Amino acid sequence: MTTPIGPVIIFDDEFHMYVLKDRAFAEAWWEMPDEYACGFDALARPLRMTGEPRTVTLELASDEPAEADLRRLVADHYRRFLHGQTPPTASDLAAFVGALPVEG
Repeated sequence: MTTPIGPVIIFDDEFHMYVLKDRAFAEAWWEMPDEYACGFDALARPLRMTGEPRTVTLELASDEPAEADLRRLVADHYRRFLHGQTPPTASDLAAFVGALPVEG
C-alpha cells in the first residue's frame, strides 16, 4: 500500500471531524490513538491509527476507496455539530474534500 494522500479526514471517538493537511501534520497533532474512531485520506481510502499516546502512526487500512462512508460521516458531523451549516455537496471527490475546512 502507498502513503495516505492529504488532507486526511479523521473522526474521533465522538465522531467530531478533523481535516488535517497531511499525514505528518496529523501524526504530530493527534495525541491519543484510543480517541481515534476512523479516518480517510483525500482519495477516501480508509486509514488506521496505531501507536502510543503522543507517538501515533497513520497508515492506509485499504487501497479501496470508501467514498460513501466518508460522505455519510461528513454529513453526520455537520448535522450533529455544525447546526445551520451545509456539508459540501460536490459530486467530484476532489472538490468535495477540497471544500472541507482544513486545520493546519
